[in-house]
Amino acid sequence: MNADVPVVRSELRGAIALVTIDNPPVNAASLAVRTELKTAIERLGNQPDVGAIVIACAGRTFTAGADIREFGKPLVPPILFETCAAIEACPKPVVAAVHGTALGGGFEIALASHARLMKRDARLGLPEVKIGQAPGAGGTQRLPRIIGLAKTIDVVTTGRMIAADEALSLGIVDQVVDNDVVDAALAHAQTLVGTRPTRTCDRQVPPFDQAEIDQVIKDVDKRARGQQSPGEAARLVLAAARMSVPEGVALEREVFARLVVSQQGQALRHIFLAERAAAKVDGLENAKPIDIRHVGVAGAGTMGAGIAVALADAGYKVTVVERDEAAVAAGRARIEGLYARLQKSGRLDEASLRERLSRVELAGTLQAFAPCDLVIEAVFDDLEVKRTLFGALSKIVRPDAILATNTSYLNPDFIADAATNPQRIIGMHFFAPANVMRLLEVVRMAQTSPDVLATALAVARKLRKLAIASGVCPGFIGNRIYAMYRRQCEYMLEEGAQPRDIDDAMESFGLPMGPFRVFDMSGLEIAWAQRKRLAPTRDPRERYVDIADQLCEQGHFGQKTGAGWYRYDNGVRSDHPLVRELIDKAVTRRGGERTTFTAEDIRIRLIAAMACEGAKILREGIAARASDIDLVFVNGYGWPSWLGGPMFQADQIGAKRILAEIEQMQTRDGPGWEADAVIVEAAQSRGPMFPAAL
Repeated sequence: MNADVPVVRSELRGAIALVTIDNPPVNAASLAVRTELKTAIERLGNQPDVGAIVIACAGRTFTAGADIREFGKPLVPPILFETCAAIEACPKPVVAAVHGTALGGGFEIALASHARLMKRDARLGLPEVKIGQAPGAGGTQRLPRIIGLAKTIDVVTTGRMIAADEALSLGIVDQVVDNDVVDAALAHAQTLVGTRPTRTCDRQVPPFDQAEIDQVIKDVDKRARGQQSPGEAARLVLAAARMSVPEGVALEREVFARLVVSQQGQALRHIFLAERAAAKVDGLENAKPIDIRHVGVAGAGTMGAGIAVALADAGYKVTVVERDEAAVAAGRARIEGLYARLQKSGRLDEASLRERLSRVELAGTLQAFAPCDLVIEAVFDDLEVKRTLFGALSKIVRPDAILATNTSYLNPDFIADAATNPQRIIGMHFFAPANVMRLLEVVRMAQTSPDVLATALAVARKLRKLAIASGVCPGFIGNRIYAMYRRQCEYMLEEGAQPRDIDDAMESFGLPMGPFRVFDMSGLEIAWAQRKRLAPTRDPRERYVDIADQLCEQGHFGQKTGAGWYRYDNGVRSDHPLVRELIDKAVTRRGGERTTFTAEDIRIRLIAAMACEGAKILREGIAARASDIDLVFVNGYGWPSWLGGPMFQADQIGAKRILAEIEQMQTRDGPGWEADAVIVEAAQSRGPMFPAAL
């Protein structure tokens, strides 16, 4: 916005001063907004012909939080808490007129006001914990004086949205308005002319049970799984019970300043910004998404059923096709079972369940796909099976209908070759369970048209998925890098590490589950089938560890069979004697001494392996940005967002150490571990490896 154009304007409506923030697109609380709003409030508060003030925002939303352009930079006064203090101290009543979303600093501006009106479809929230911070302009101090400690802790530690009806019932707002909220706020302000402002800072925190709140905070720390900001925010709320608002805000600033420079804070801001960058896909400047209303799903197994549920949840009409009536019945049972679990957990009522199921029809013939705008295949991951299906589908659906493959590893260009008009073929790689997992890799193939790619991205948004555009390579972005991660895990076994050593190291680092626990939960047979399929083309110079193959040959596929990398007796996990025996034999066969690994050795080795492959993916153009790779692992592989992803972590470790690890891999493990030029150059210059990840 032009620096010479005011972002806050004021006008008199009789005795009421209307102060309007106009800083598109989301009226962020930038330096200009903070300065001009503070100046306006102080001036109008001392103006004799002003009886009350209304704060409103132009455009589609109230102030929706901080200016992302200021992230990570030193804040220039006035800082928002100073602007909020000026609002609260104003000698004339101040009314906030909230529409759209009032998030973070926007909510804090409203809390500092003396009265609040809210449009019925508006939302309030303090989501700072999601970017590794705590509210810093009084949110943890003013809100508990209105709604109490326990409810405020819930709001600030989850970052959840508060709808208008809930805000009214909690006493956060004075009125909920169906029509023009500014007109209603002006009318409300008129009733306050001549009255003393009702300041939140003058209120006491409602009575509470200390033991109950202590337990609430312990529960917050447990749920946070290592993330610092939720616990810090909860303890700030508790401080409101023993401090004045100015004292509490000073403590907020101390905590805010500490969190903003922490590695977790940097990582979470990185992920926040990465999601915005991922939405920008090259080559779509003139693309026109196709209107999709009716979607087909080929296959009603675990993946197909999950995809069907995700589509129905998003409002699409869905046709699911299976090969025969028995498979149709089994598919229907899976879909109904997924919805039944949602209903049992209280996340779906009976009416919503029936309405969503009504959108899904199942059939036993491919002809049922004829009216579909998009068909997503979710059949067995075999090239000939998929080619046969696409050849048949291209003769059934309309010429302009889109066909999408959900393959995990196969080359989708080979699948597209079997269909007519390969320009309409796209990869849509869902992650299981498809109705839950947020990640969707959208794979642009050699002949995919821009309109088709834009359509797949639009469908992903409607499904509330995070779409990451990928090029074609074995495993795409996530599975290709994960294969290298898995390979190094198995190499360490051959050198004498136990599965528990590696799992403990990665769990202490912050992952919710170590790799071998994940392998057992997912099942070892899928990766075994993939290894057997690739065996004829494997480079004979490549280091290969067959411990997993030997486990699978004996029917030990993980939790489902009672044994895998661990044993599972009555659901209790314990070390597997057979695995220890196979490791001992592998160490002896290798002829080397048993290596002792520290947790740091394991962590850095695995991150280096991922960074090595990630650099190659970037150079090949499979992923557009290093931050896209991080998003894949945060949203598809269980990496906590506060770790920032493997590429972010590689930059934290530093190029020199990462390069040293990769050079050891190249010497020890054979071809495939050569350091990419980007890492070598970064080590030489001592600069970041992946600038796009910062």
